[in-house]
Amino acid sequence: MSAIQIIVGSMLGGTEYVAEACEETLIELNYKVDIHLKPDLNNVINNTFPTNNEQNIDSDLVKKPIWILCTSTHGAGDYPDNIKQFVSDLTHCEQDLSTVSFLTIGIGDSSYDTFCKAAVDISKLLISMGCKELSTIKTFDMSEDIDPEDLVQQWIRTNIDLLSI
Repeated sequence: MSAIQIIVGSMLGGTEYVAEACEETLIELNYKVDIHLKPDLNNVINNTFPTNNEQNIDSDLVKKPIWILCTSTHGAGDYPDNIKQFVSDLTHCEQDLSTVSFLTIGIGDSSYDTFCKAAVDISKLLISMGCKELSTIKTFDMSEDIDPEDLVQQWIRTNIDLLSI
């Protein structure tokens, strides 16, 4: 089983609720999960690739890291403030991330032409860095989806095989 890092980009907190619903469901399904509400690339990388000195390391956790990026879009297609530094650091990262597999969950409002643009952009960035996208971006439309927390939990349960890499 893989360790899962949930990386959150949120301006107003709604995306945090969706990410926490992901975390809750994954823990119920016996996954090891770390959630990063104020993502710091060094922290995420340290959790993704623990050092050999750390106790109780399961080699599969290091071999098959999974990141779930859960982000909204702000303004004219921008990243939320809390994830901007993470993305900047990721852009300049020299760490080999080719063993990282990821899923992206975009939260947005389809009445905007920049619907889930931050999710699309971060997915493209990770692909350009050699990371493996496990599934196309899952989007939730806040103008239509009444309970995205419940919907994301249903989606994870239905698609849990994606995380069995």
